[in-house]
Amino acid sequence: MENQKKVLVTGAGGFIGHHLVRFLKKQGYWVRGVDIKEPEYSPKNEADEFLLLDLRFLENCLKATEGIEEVYALAANMGGIGFITFHNADVLYDNVCINANTAEASKKNGVKRLFYSSSACIYPTYKQEETNLVALKESDAYPADPDNEYGWEKLFSERLYKSYGEFYQARIARFHNIFGPEGTYDGGREKAPAALARKIALAKDGDYVEIWGDGLQTRSFCYVDDCVEGVYKLMRSDFKEPLNIGSDRLISINDMLDMVAKIAGKKVNKKHLLDKPQGVRGRNSDNTLCKRVLNWEPKVSLEEGMEKTYKWISEQIKGVQ
Repeated sequence: MENQKKVLVTGAGGFIGHHLVRFLKKQGYWVRGVDIKEPEYSPKNEADEFLLLDLRFLENCLKATEGIEEVYALAANMGGIGFITFHNADVLYDNVCINANTAEASKKNGVKRLFYSSSACIYPTYKQEETNLVALKESDAYPADPDNEYGWEKLFSERLYKSYGEFYQARIARFHNIFGPEGTYDGGREKAPAALARKIALAKDGDYVEIWGDGLQTRSFCYVDDCVEGVYKLMRSDFKEPLNIGSDRLISINDMLDMVAKIAGKKVNKKHLLDKPQGVRGRNSDNTLCKRVLNWEPKVSLEEGMEKTYKWISEQIKGVQ
């Protein structure tokens, strides 16, 4: 249809990206998906058009944004705590190139509005040294002291996209541990919920299941359907500052494993690997601002979301065995 608004999702081969493509199609948009890889767990034809492009290069970003009114910039080289801890240079270089070129190409091609997916990793280490910490509000970002290079890159890119505000409307969300089905669950790039679900799916009663660190470290986790709804509401809003998109329910990794084991109906033991990266001691989202600005908060409980995630990962593993 000629009158359909044309939008671009970069990182459409990734976890949140392909869920967002699906969501935007349901809203009636014409969607172009772009990534360096095709979606692993959904058909690429969910998008009206899917282009394989390496967005570290400006000419590819110009192709991606051609004829596009709105951009959802999710493309990134990223993974779980192990990946972003051991691949500092790759993460910094790739993501700075992707974001700088996406920002410039969007300007050159007359994009009207752009969403950028930042991360809770931008928050300072000194605010995250306790397991039962005060939830992080947006104004806590400065003085800056992220605990890894991925966080520094995200903070830089927030400032990058805001600096392009004279050319198009920029919207920025700080994601707090988004999880759900149809995402990476093995290979080193997976996040904690998917890793725990995989380990439990492969375990038998009485087995020892590995946890990185002592398991007392705490996080909040937001289900992917809630995340994409929050992203869309932010994109449609007039709010120009970075905004938390996450859950404000804190849980330890030990308790998370117990929850997944209960969902699976298994009794397992914990084996703590104290020499593995575990990130900050605690991290939680203060949702006061996004509730006020967007009238948004997560609807899917952690138990419900983990049940759906575990079921999907368990079925994937059975399919490969």
